[in-house]
Amino acid sequence: MHRQIVLLVASLLFCGISWTAADHFAVLVAGSNQYYNYRHQADVCHAYQILHKNGIPDSNIVVMMYDDIADNTENPTKGEIINKPGGSDVYKGVPHDYTGKDVTPKNFINVLLGNKAAMNGTGSGKVLESGPNDNVFIFYSDHGAVDLVAFPTGDFLYAKDLNATITKMHDQQKYKEMVVYIEACESGSMLEDYLSKNINVYGTTASNAEESSYACYYDNTRQTYLGDLYSVNWMEDSDVASMDKETLSQQFEIVKAKTNLSHVMQYGDLSLAKSDVLSEFQSGSKQFNTAPRNFVQERYNAFLKRDAVATVDVRLSIVSRRLAVADENSAEKQTLERELFQLLNDRSTITDKFHRIAATALAANGGEQYGKVIEKHMKLTQHDCYMSVTDHVHEKCFDITNDYALNKLYIIGNLCQVGLPEFTIKRAVDEVCQERLSFDK
Repeated sequence: MHRQIVLLVASLLFCGISWTAADHFAVLVAGSNQYYNYRHQADVCHAYQILHKNGIPDSNIVVMMYDDIADNTENPTKGEIINKPGGSDVYKGVPHDYTGKDVTPKNFINVLLGNKAAMNGTGSGKVLESGPNDNVFIFYSDHGAVDLVAFPTGDFLYAKDLNATITKMHDQQKYKEMVVYIEACESGSMLEDYLSKNINVYGTTASNAEESSYACYYDNTRQTYLGDLYSVNWMEDSDVASMDKETLSQQFEIVKAKTNLSHVMQYGDLSLAKSDVLSEFQSGSKQFNTAPRNFVQERYNAFLKRDAVATVDVRLSIVSRRLAVADENSAEKQTLERELFQLLNDRSTITDKFHRIAATALAANGGEQYGKVIEKHMKLTQHDCYMSVTDHVHEKCFDITNDYALNKLYIIGNLCQVGLPEFTIKRAVDEVCQERLSFDK
């Protein structure tokens, strides 16, 4: 029988028919820096450990993260990162492909497109080298807003550019099937009305197009949040799932049920999610977890996640928690009080700027629709106007990768949606923002 198989393969090759083994690839991105954003890099490190444990080689995994958490002066366990209280170190062994200033939208796109020439001399230079027989898994964790996600260098990736890249990957046969998981506020806007249903791509997001995502697992020792609710839920499921049996759709339903503070969404080719199992994206071709599901292990731990907080309020929550346990009359308490005051003052300033931009831009129309523009999250269809004006706010007003500024960007989208020309809104930005303000991100 063995001889017959060899002869059959030789015959097929002689006839010009060849087989290429399918492979699995992944790109993991944490789009933030600074210790209070600990959770984003923890999410990505945990994701790497899942893929690595289940047989995807490091050569097929690209990791992008600022890498300022493990050895941060605020980290009491130097060189280690955990993703849940009492959890194991998820930082050990993680590839340092692109760190610091190399974690940019441009580099991310070049990695996805397999553009080795563009990445020559940058980081590890590693890019996706996948082809038409391969499956690709993408996971992104950070801050977001309407139609964009942020990167640590003060840059952002627009939904239009992400989806154009995905389409280009399809046209260039960079994958057989692809899955995209996005952890960010308003992350549904990155795929909604963009992601095609007929290019073999399936995506899920932590929230819909209008709402916040949530941080979880506050750790008293590290004094920060260790994870994000959506990310923790899919990864803790993958930790115990039978990879060769659980489908993407089943994981989506599990995560949707457990992420009860935001609406977990799915987009693209839903039939792919119903037919494909986790091992086709989160495991290597020959090795994956086949252990029976442990329902005790996987149960939703309400005690640990009861402190979940909206992303926009994470910094306030961290400072408030630290303040509550600081020694009375200590220098630390005085520093924290000043930091809390500054955070609240920055929020007030950001809100005031956006409201004044709206009022000034609408003045030509008699100020009509002001209430609607500052309160309602309108469905964005005027993408080019929004992108152009958002860039202008970023240049003239303040760094919009500040998590609270991101939370107010819907107002810019609304101004475009009510029909105001770009130049009118930009002129309002120039009038309100006489100088560019600096806030901590």
